[in-house]
Amino acid sequence: MAQQATTPTRTARLGRTIGPQPATVSGAVLLLPGGQEVSARRPSPGPAAAALRALGRRLVRAARDEGLAVHVVRYRYRGWNGGEAHLAHDAAWAADEAVRRYGDVPVCLAGLDMGGRAALRAGGHDAVGSVAAIAPWLPEDDVAASPEPVKQLVGRKVLIVHGTNDERTDPELSFRYAARAKKANRDVCRFEVHADRHGLRQYRDEVSSLVADFVVGTLFGRPLSRPVQDALAAPPPLGLRMPLAAGFGRSLRQR
Repeated sequence: MAQQATTPTRTARLGRTIGPQPATVSGAVLLLPGGQEVSARRPSPGPAAAALRALGRRLVRAARDEGLAVHVVRYRYRGWNGGEAHLAHDAAWAADEAVRRYGDVPVCLAGLDMGGRAALRAGGHDAVGSVAAIAPWLPEDDVAASPEPVKQLVGRKVLIVHGTNDERTDPELSFRYAARAKKANRDVCRFEVHADRHGLRQYRDEVSSLVADFVVGTLFGRPLSRPVQDALAAPPPLGLRMPLAAGFGRSLRQR
């Protein structure tokens, strides 16, 4: 009898370390690319992945001499795929893998688009101390279904940043999510990038500087910039509609 062909088991993996491999790793950032709502296809590199790698290089520069390891997560599937939540499971696997490789170090999940949803959903992992979601794809509110969970974020610091003219992921949905999350966890802030769209290209330097300030501060105990401190401390809606000022990156480099 002829043997049936077996389908290879897909596994998630971490991309190689962005920048030089630290001699001693004291913290890790796992970068989560975007995806699709439904797809069983393998992810393929694209402009979004290139943007994440650029952000990774910015993080490496910001954390010079801190022992930061930065990896892009390679998903098993391109799609979230309903209740399977494949991207969130792969994000949690990546946190496990970071602990296996580096030991008991703090981990930050930073995701773009559907990767932002994965970062928020997997933020309850024991190793994760902070989450950054950039232009996150979040589902419509549906009173007949369970809302997107937020309680897993208790004890974590959370940053959401979204362009007000995003044509692909609704910024109002990320505001509603942030408002629910803020009720469970006071350490949630959200920045709005005025008139910018999904790729956040108009204010790319400001966005990457904001994320770097948040990530390095939460991982290594550096003081957060005053705008981030103010956003975390402000009651809603003020701290959830904080405008990202033009020149944010330049002002940080001058400190």
